[in-house]
Amino acid sequence: MLSSKQQFFKRFFDVFVSFFCLLIFFIPMVFMVIVSRIQTNLPGLFIQKRVGKNGKYFYMFKIRTLKENKNHSLEELSSKSTGFGKILRKSKLDELPQLLNVLKGDMSLVGPRPDLPGYADKLQGEDRIILSVRPGITGPATLKYKNEEEILKLQENPQKYNDEVIWPDKVKINKAYVENWGFIKDIKYIYQSVF
Repeated sequence: MLSSKQQFFKRFFDVFVSFFCLLIFFIPMVFMVIVSRIQTNLPGLFIQKRVGKNGKYFYMFKIRTLKENKNHSLEELSSKSTGFGKILRKSKLDELPQLLNVLKGDMSLVGPRPDLPGYADKLQGEDRIILSVRPGITGPATLKYKNEEEILKLQENPQKYNDEVIWPDKVKINKAYVENWGFIKDIKYIYQSVF
């Protein structure tokens, strides 16, 4: 578990980098939001309730990639994605607005991905150590399952496979991340995510 000093240093790094990145990516982000608005005929910024630090809910920002304003099943994602949306999802550029979440203090650059209600908020015992840190834009579990949609599409029962195989593995990976946190490791995860 991160000490208060480590958490302060991690937060300082998050604020510095997210502010700098927002300066660089603000105009491209606005362009992507406008294109998304045109293609979906819905607000280009998608806002969704997620589970954050200490199990508290927050609203996470993404660029909209789907044509309807609802949660879609895995089977619907391809048919409901816009052409531009598919590019954004594949490249993970739809995640760029989460830099705002980092600046606000809801998220970190690196950490366990913030889950929808019904997963992380149901963690028990030692697994709840995952909730002692801010969720991240990227991290070791995110990198391992960067092609999660493709993996799930190959399964006969995607939801069951996610709940019984992928989710428990992510919990294991994220626990190890929190228990063995290191600044250099965070830099490595950011580098791997970008390149």
